[in-house]
Amino acid sequence: MLAAARRDLLLERLRQDGRIVAKDMAAELGLSEDSIRRDLREMDAAGLAVRVYGGALPASPAVGDYATRTEVAIESKRRVAAAAVALMRPGSTVILDGGTTALEMVRALPTTWQGAIVTHSPTVAASLLAHDADVLLIGGRLFKHSAVACGAAAVEAANRVSADQFFLGVTGVHAAAGLTTGDPDEAAMKRALAARAAETYVLASEEKIGAASRHSVLSLDSVAGVITDAGSEEPALRELVAIGVPLVTAR
Repeated sequence: MLAAARRDLLLERLRQDGRIVAKDMAAELGLSEDSIRRDLREMDAAGLAVRVYGGALPASPAVGDYATRTEVAIESKRRVAAAAVALMRPGSTVILDGGTTALEMVRALPTTWQGAIVTHSPTVAASLLAHDADVLLIGGRLFKHSAVACGAAAVEAANRVSADQFFLGVTGVHAAAGLTTGDPDEAAMKRALAARAAETYVLASEEKIGAASRHSVLSLDSVAGVITDAGSEEPALRELVAIGVPLVTAR
């Protein structure tokens, strides 16, 4: 089998099964594990897969630059954002992550909502100027890819916050890999924010379910729920249900 045909087959297996085990695939195709691993390395370098021990997982399409992500799964993000806003209790303190789904939450949030919103995203903070809610902006080094503050100063500021809820953005929600994102400093900042909230909810538009990125954020058993509009027939969503992940349906 030619290399291009193998890559197409591997991509199809990733879509169907949500993972590739190099040993099993090598046996199926009558090839060496080294050949399959080489294919997976090339797919990883091309952004088509994420290599893990023993094989690979589907790469998240949500790792493009900020401008690109504003054009991805727009309607799905709006549905997820509306369901997330419905969970916000008046008078509470809420942490909003950065990213395009968090911006959709602000658009869905009534301007008269009373409470406090904490964010490390200057774009999210600026979008709240016309709202009645108090806004606390966490500062630090600007990670331009996601337009959020990260680094030691931002983590230190986050550690002085206490909140009722944190709405977490990630690039991948996978039954085996957990919650992931593409940058280690951003992942650390997300963990710091989650540690300061009584409940963490994951904003998971359709393209993030069953996908994975390089850096772990949290395990799935550490969140109060995953908010998604992915269809119940999706194999990756069924895997999440099978391991007991609480889901909040966005419709």
